[in-house]
Amino acid sequence: MTGRRTWQRDAVRAALGESEGFVSAQALHAGLRSGERPIGLATVYRALADLAADGQIDQLQQGGESLYRACSSGGHHHHLICRSCGRTIEIGAEPVEQWARGVAAEHGFAQPEHVVDIFGTCPECAAAR
Repeated sequence: MTGRRTWQRDAVRAALGESEGFVSAQALHAGLRSGERPIGLATVYRALADLAADGQIDQLQQGGESLYRACSSGGHHHHLICRSCGRTIEIGAEPVEQWARGVAAEHGFAQPEHVVDIFGTCPECAAAR
């Protein structure tokens, strides 16, 4: 586990568990700030970084901003994300892992790491158009 367990970290994890979909650190902070035990924005960011490093939460980049949500599955995985409604589906990682290792090896790179999120339109949003 990265970092020690604190009430702030537990509060951030709990708030993410109650959120629908991905949320920004600022939105999360706004919700936590109004609680009985106020928490600083820098503390929220530190807790999010620790939770992400531990694999307890998902993090993605959208529009230049990091968004977070409670992780619903263990282990390494990737996401399909609807651009319209934000619906997110966790997908297995092995095909992406094989591709990343192959591309890296083809160019002489070792120890590849990657971030993969796939954005599109979910079936419900596509049907509504």
